[in-house]
Amino acid sequence: MKAIRRFSVRPVLPETLRPLHRLARNLRWSWHSETRELLESVDPGGWRESGGDPVRMLGTVPASRLADLAEDRSFLRRLTAAADDLGDYLTGPRWYQGRAAAGDDPGPRAGGAVPSAESMVRYGRSAVFDASAPPGGSAPPGGSVPSGGPVLPGGTVASGGTVASGGSAVSPASVPPGGSAASGGTVPVGGSAVSPASVPPGGSVPPGESVPPGASVPPGASVPPGASVPPAASAPPGTSVPSGASVPPGASAPSDASAPPGASAHSGLPAAIAYFSPEFGITAALPQYSGGLGILAGDHLKAASDLGVPLLGVGLLYRHGYFRQSLSREGWQQEHYPLLDPNELPLTHLCEADGRPVRVTLTLPGGRPLSARVWQAQVGRVPLLLLDSDLEENGPGERDVTDRLYGGGSEHRLRQEMLLGIGGVRAVRAYCRLTGHAEPEVFHTNEGHAGFQGLERIRELVADGADFDAAHEAVRAGTVFTTHTPVPAGIDRFDRELVARHFGDDAELPGIEAERILALGMETYPGGEPGLFNMAVMGLRLAQRANGVSILHGRVSREMFAGLWPGFDPEEVPITSVTNGVHAPTWTAPEVARLGARQFGHLPDGELWELRRTLRKRLVAEVRRRLYDSWRQRGAGTAELGWIDGVLDPDVLTIGFARRVPSYKRLTLMLRDRDRLTRLLLHPERPVQIVVAGKAHPADEGGKRLVQELVRFADDPRVRHRLVFLPDYGMGMAQRLYPGCDVWLNNPLRPLEACGTSGMKAALNGGLNLSVLDGWWDEWYDPDFGWAIPTADGEAVEETRRDDLEAAALYDLLERRVAPCFYDRGPEGLPGRWIGMVRRTLTTLGPRVLADRMVREYVDRLYVPAARSHRALDPSAAAGLATWKARLRAAWPGVAVDHVEAQPTPPSPGGAAELGSVLSLRVWVRLGGLDPADVAVQAVAGRVDDADRITDATHVPLAPASDPDAEGRLRYEGTLALDRTGPFGYTVRVLPVHRLLAHPAEAGLIAVPSRTTSEAAGVLMR
Repeated sequence: MKAIRRFSVRPVLPETLRPLHRLARNLRWSWHSETRELLESVDPGGWRESGGDPVRMLGTVPASRLADLAEDRSFLRRLTAAADDLGDYLTGPRWYQGRAAAGDDPGPRAGGAVPSAESMVRYGRSAVFDASAPPGGSAPPGGSVPSGGPVLPGGTVASGGTVASGGSAVSPASVPPGGSAASGGTVPVGGSAVSPASVPPGGSVPPGESVPPGASVPPGASVPPGASVPPAASAPPGTSVPSGASVPPGASAPSDASAPPGASAHSGLPAAIAYFSPEFGITAALPQYSGGLGILAGDHLKAASDLGVPLLGVGLLYRHGYFRQSLSREGWQQEHYPLLDPNELPLTHLCEADGRPVRVTLTLPGGRPLSARVWQAQVGRVPLLLLDSDLEENGPGERDVTDRLYGGGSEHRLRQEMLLGIGGVRAVRAYCRLTGHAEPEVFHTNEGHAGFQGLERIRELVADGADFDAAHEAVRAGTVFTTHTPVPAGIDRFDRELVARHFGDDAELPGIEAERILALGMETYPGGEPGLFNMAVMGLRLAQRANGVSILHGRVSREMFAGLWPGFDPEEVPITSVTNGVHAPTWTAPEVARLGARQFGHLPDGELWELRRTLRKRLVAEVRRRLYDSWRQRGAGTAELGWIDGVLDPDVLTIGFARRVPSYKRLTLMLRDRDRLTRLLLHPERPVQIVVAGKAHPADEGGKRLVQELVRFADDPRVRHRLVFLPDYGMGMAQRLYPGCDVWLNNPLRPLEACGTSGMKAALNGGLNLSVLDGWWDEWYDPDFGWAIPTADGEAVEETRRDDLEAAALYDLLERRVAPCFYDRGPEGLPGRWIGMVRRTLTTLGPRVLADRMVREYVDRLYVPAARSHRALDPSAAAGLATWKARLRAAWPGVAVDHVEAQPTPPSPGGAAELGSVLSLRVWVRLGGLDPADVAVQAVAGRVDDADRITDATHVPLAPASDPDAEGRLRYEGTLALDRTGPFGYTVRVLPVHRLLAHPAEAGLIAVPSRTTSEAAGVLMR
């Protein structure tokens, strides 16, 4: 019989085992192997049955087993060590706190340094790739850890770090002469040791935890209800000196109440960052992700936690998560939506001081309320808030808003995104109010789904007395927007009238005109559809800083959204790029992590090859198990499945292909010539085997047909032992698949792959890449790391022809280069060339693809500048900037480049000039009533193509050289050095300038010479 209600009955743990609850509910166990191994040892059978979910497992452990463990001294010692380690991880200073303590100012640099092989350091007892030694870690003997330098007199020593003989200390905890070192650090001559600070600047105390006596709680550290702070602890108000640091003799601690918590007054580091995403892939035990966007968001949170970055994640809790995939007997994808019970997940309620769960409420059309509770997951040091609308007080439609990820029609999706953005900000405010967590100075929108968060922050400022334009400027200053798709179809777009109905006096954001809201998302540019509200367009208009997720994707995004900045060339569109990274402790096999400390550059070939075989062998076992389960679900009997015992071979070249299944990722490209593929699979001397996995969106019938086509080929008895399709691709499968594959295949339509991090995860484990030059592979491809599939992405190539050409190129590479490299053996029976490529991938490429490199780049290049802009735009400054922009837009139609004169020196008759000569420019400009201080006049010069478009441009400022003439024109002058040969050209332009603009194109205004003016100025060096 079926139960009418389900609930969880939790065991009561003996007092000595209580730390298990804390270890299980902090998701750090998902990437910390020692904790995971401890939890598994509680009940190995229960661990397997729960799918590796410690919360579910603890709910089923027999009382007799708990009683035995409570008396097991060896287990209790391990438990105490794990609990202490987690406490140190949560409260000790890390990279970000070291930056704050040192007053480090990152500056606007192009990107972080790429760490070398030497940056593989020990983390606890698990070796992982990392760009810095974590507190408590140590450099290997004789090695050094980049991101720091040698210890200078009074120089830098990593907090808690030790430096082995010949090693160097990790930056950045600076200890001046006569200063102090944090507990566990080395103290220079003349320095003094201080008591450890249990709560770092910007850190948080987990619920139920306590601050040890003598520790101090610095500004911005949150102490939630249930945590205790002893009387000896102190919270220095307004000081910029981090807790636990001492002030050198003769120095004084500045009193600065405006210094951001967790950072010094001069560091520029934000006190906190709110990170909004529609999905988060933290662990399979919390299935709130569908694909790369969610996995990236999860890795972002984990890396931020490891680095101590004060991030606060915000998302939705989907009661059905994303769908579970199975196959019919005919190979058709089938979707299942198991109901998730939040009480069985590693979540806790966010509660008011009186114990009532926090409620966040939105108003839907007609005044109907949409309420949501707030669940909290703890991702290491990072809190993750998840909003859940499945409440009895909601109507049926409102209750289902958070039913499933990426489900429902347009109105359903719109309400999900309103709850994520608007409700998410309200949840953040409640969390900060209740826990004392620092209010975010920066809001990061991970794709357009969460764009409504900017509107809620505008509403808050309007409620405080600002007008809409001033509030818009203030919100933009502290917002970062990341776009993840170069495919317009991947962007949420809603009917204008649908959006209009959801805002206004009887709906959400009353007091703000619906037309002002609509204007932020309308596609009012050439090629846009004026009747649609575009979430990515709104995201860009609400953010002063935006980025793509690889260098190529940044370029594609600038072209894709250039219409928002008319008159500017795509390369000047203010969208930068931060290439994605992956979280090594999550995606690196334990065997690889353990060997990492020995540094792969020195590992004998035989050991490295045996490691790869061990991982391949494990994958073979995993594939057989999953394939058996899949066929049983498809209706096959046990007697039919004996052949599965011969599926795959641990000594055969193994290729992996796993991802979502939109058409542009070309799941079935490998099937273009089935006979040729079959010959590759069954080659008598150099066979290959392929493991494929992936889900098509439930509404994508075309994607489902691609899955079925692949499955039917894989079902063929001739090849089914060499090519398999595994249903229900997720994190659990991926963590076995990436390490076990020798080659990772990626063949999207270039340039439609924004980044594509699956190949990065394979590289962390020594897998080589075989990929189209798209996404991250376009910028980091090297013959030492794998192979580039040639592409035929010219506009003149028809799509079917293109697929044929690129499939043929793929087959050629496999036949002539990949397979021979794998199977060619030297005197010792080892594939020397292959092992060399694996070694270089691990030592050189592996450190580049790390999520901690990515998060450091976000901090340096986006978060810090956004925090500075946020602080600079106080209410008065924001109002002033809004007024200036309004005056600018009103006057701009009258701004013009009226006349240009050019005189080469020496003279150049015939329209040509000699290398090394100088071009003197005199330009007359009309300013339309603006002040000269409002604009910059520039000459733009460089080589020109056949259409006279300037490439490789140089920008030269022109200076005002006269008062206005009788016609109100000002003369500007300057010189151009003709320092290159060949076709060369120039133009002149006028741009707005203001100290609070982040980019010359920000205002979207530009004035250039008219055709008549251009012709009068002539063409130079043609």
